[in-house]
Amino acid sequence: MSRARQPPLVTGISPNEGISWTKVTIRGENLGTGPADLIGLTICGHNCLLTAEWMSASKIVCRVGQAKNDKGDIIVTTKSGGKGTSTVSFKLLKPEKIGILDQSAVWVDEMNYYDMRTDRNKGIPPLSLRPANPLGIEIDKSRFPQKDLEALFPGMSADFTSENFSAAWYLIENHSTTSFDQLKMAVVNLKKQANKKNEGSLAYVKGGLSTFFEAQDALSAIHQKLEADGTEKVEGSMTQKLENVLNRASNTADTLFQEVLGRKDKADSTRNALNVLQRFKFLFNLPLNIERNIQKGDYDVVINDYEKAKSLFGKTEVQVFKKYYAEVETRIEALRELLLDKLLETPSTLHDQKRYIRYLSDLHAPGDPAWQCIGAQHQWILQLMHNCKESYVKEQKGKDMFLLYICNSLLHSPMLELDSDVRPSPIGHLSQTASLKRGSSFQSGRDDAWRYKAPQQVVFVEKLTKLVVSQLPNFWKLWISYVNGSLFSETAEKSGQMERSKKNARQRQNDFKKMIQEVMHSLVKLIRGALLPFSLREGESRQYGGWEMKSELSGQWLTHVIQTVRLSSESLTALEIPNDMLQIIQDLILDLRVRCIIVTLQHTAEDIKRLAEKEDWVVDNEGLTSLPSQFEQCIVYSLQSLKTVLDCKPGEASVFQQQKTQEDVCQLSIGIMQVFIDCLEQLSTKPDGDIDTAHLSVDVSSPDLFGSIHEDSSLSSEQRLLIALSNCRYLERHTFLNIAEHFEKHGFQGVEKITQVSMESLKELDQRLFEMYIEAKADPIVGSLEPGIYAGYFDWKDCLVPAGVRNYLKEALVNIIAVHAEVFTISKDLVPRVMSRIVEAVSEELSRLMQCVSFFSKNGALQARLEICALKDTVAIYLTPESNSSFKQALEALPQLSSGTDKKLLEELLNKFKSSMHLQLTCFQASSSAMMKT
Repeated sequence: MSRARQPPLVTGISPNEGISWTKVTIRGENLGTGPADLIGLTICGHNCLLTAEWMSASKIVCRVGQAKNDKGDIIVTTKSGGKGTSTVSFKLLKPEKIGILDQSAVWVDEMNYYDMRTDRNKGIPPLSLRPANPLGIEIDKSRFPQKDLEALFPGMSADFTSENFSAAWYLIENHSTTSFDQLKMAVVNLKKQANKKNEGSLAYVKGGLSTFFEAQDALSAIHQKLEADGTEKVEGSMTQKLENVLNRASNTADTLFQEVLGRKDKADSTRNALNVLQRFKFLFNLPLNIERNIQKGDYDVVINDYEKAKSLFGKTEVQVFKKYYAEVETRIEALRELLLDKLLETPSTLHDQKRYIRYLSDLHAPGDPAWQCIGAQHQWILQLMHNCKESYVKEQKGKDMFLLYICNSLLHSPMLELDSDVRPSPIGHLSQTASLKRGSSFQSGRDDAWRYKAPQQVVFVEKLTKLVVSQLPNFWKLWISYVNGSLFSETAEKSGQMERSKKNARQRQNDFKKMIQEVMHSLVKLIRGALLPFSLREGESRQYGGWEMKSELSGQWLTHVIQTVRLSSESLTALEIPNDMLQIIQDLILDLRVRCIIVTLQHTAEDIKRLAEKEDWVVDNEGLTSLPSQFEQCIVYSLQSLKTVLDCKPGEASVFQQQKTQEDVCQLSIGIMQVFIDCLEQLSTKPDGDIDTAHLSVDVSSPDLFGSIHEDSSLSSEQRLLIALSNCRYLERHTFLNIAEHFEKHGFQGVEKITQVSMESLKELDQRLFEMYIEAKADPIVGSLEPGIYAGYFDWKDCLVPAGVRNYLKEALVNIIAVHAEVFTISKDLVPRVMSRIVEAVSEELSRLMQCVSFFSKNGALQARLEICALKDTVAIYLTPESNSSFKQALEALPQLSSGTDKKLLEELLNKFKSSMHLQLTCFQASSSAMMKT
């Protein structure tokens, strides 16, 4: 997880003062990682994010908006660092009135001015009413504060075209440092300008005085001539001639001045047209400007120009204006369609979506673009999820076809036939590299080889959840912005649009909830189709499944998938999405956890079944092999791998809350124990040739008195039975109890039942193996007694005086001693148990034989008593109530000794026997301490 970035810090702004819409450059630290990371920018309390242009992490360019505060901080807010601070401030100046010839970087509203000549309001005449410098001297702007001037001249203005014009204010503001001589020169200039206006009409008259005088002289001469002639004829003819002359003069004048007057009229018409074009050039140039700004992407400028044109010409009746305004509306309609297409285009960032929605809102686009965008994003996310599944299913099938092609090629390859005995099969190598070997350490790194080792389903789930987690936050934030109205304004502006947005959002809450639920259901069902196909309904398998499940995922991969889904759930919960919408993900996690436990226990049973192959029959000084330890380690490793699965994260239920899960896990646990018990039985009952004892060794602390069993290269079946019995004894007293503690530690239910059933099964196996060993060892000894007793035609009715214990009993004792040595060599703790049963079998057979004799002579009775007492005294430490009873019955079947001589002879012979076989009988005495302990 990456470390959180520091909050933004603004350390400089250039310029640090200006009027509204001044372009400024902001410099600082941690100003964001990109345009999408910048989510807030305020200057003097006004939101400037709409005009912000992110250049780098230390530079942002924007325009200052219209703020209420004269001076304020510059606050930058980013996703990665949050809300920042500022060490500098910006001073907002009041805008000056700009003349018609002054250059300006921003659009200036046209203002109406009062014309005192016509006593009415009228627009600004072109280039005439507002000279830039009426005094005609150099202007030197003063640095007097504007507020002080306003206080000094309340209600007045420094604008010389204003009705409330104040000459003193104008002089202080523009000529506070001008010298007196320059002011006198300014007075002269003003007088000249006034004289020019007064002399303008007189100059026209002066220029035509000669013409007036010539016309006057001509008329006077004609009048005098008429008076001199004095006749009416002359008067009539002269009058007619005068009229003709005047007509010819008028026609000649018209001919002479027609072209001049026509040019004058045309010039006046052109001038008026130019004045109209100049005054209304904004409207006439607007269609072309809109096209250019759209191509450059300056949609804000287009919207501002459109708002201005709409307010000025939206209701005009002038046909020319109507025509051009209709062209503007055509361009704007095309822009609406373009912005809507960009809004619905995917993929798109949340910043761009909000921007396009605001543009469409400002352009009064029909319908609800914000809701259309939400619907488009919803469909796009669903399509991405299904495309992701289809691509991975297709890739999986492609890999399977490739492997099948490789296998067929290798099977028909001649090289495979030539050297098949020595060269390892490449098919096995391919299968090993293509799948993850269960039981190996899980690799959590994201190196290049991980995707080749991981199953396709695991890679798909990781890709799918990453896709949803990356797309759903923007989708959710877009809805939140739609609900609170911040799509249209973040500074409480455009309250009407905000209220309409909130009203629409309230009406569409259920629709959006269904969208989120559809995304969640698709996510869960796609994961189930890949990992838990049996949990889908029949109709859903085609849409969400399609995977080729050759083998189920191992517990380690399922654990990894659970961790991935958990992280996704935490990310979605952090968006403050209601829990009821995310409950379906919690249900999926629960099912995955249950399945992971089931699969892990099943695989553990398979691993334990293979422990029989790892038995090396190396016995330690307690008579144990490594098998019980390996069994316990296998169980512990399996439970440790389930620790993260068994632990409940916030909002998760216990994996054992369902009764069926408890029962299934309990049965699987019992099955694991039973598998190991079966493994022990299989090992102990295998034929000799099936057991590999090449590495057999024994570690005992005491010397082997009768020869080691490991001088041979193989173990006998009886020795394997003893080792199995020793392992059973250790399992019962230690291993099974330790495993029960581990089960309880990890929260397993029904541990008592698991332990009880396992113990009963183990005891049954122990008893079967013990009976098999006793049968194998006791039967030969017992079977040799009767032939030994009657060897050489011996008869209890007719026998000599006893000279000692006969050989058959000594042979039986030697065989018992051999059993003792064999058991002692493997496990000292088993000696009392085995020897007691051997003694019981021998004593029972001896009692039967004695009871079968019909008559004993005196010497026969003494001989029988000698041998019975010798055997009983020798194995005294292994006597049990059953063997004591058998010995007692055997002695009762004999006649009682009547004379002291017979008793003395019996005692002497017993002592002689013990003395002669002292060395052989030492094993029975050495075990007394062990017998007492047990």
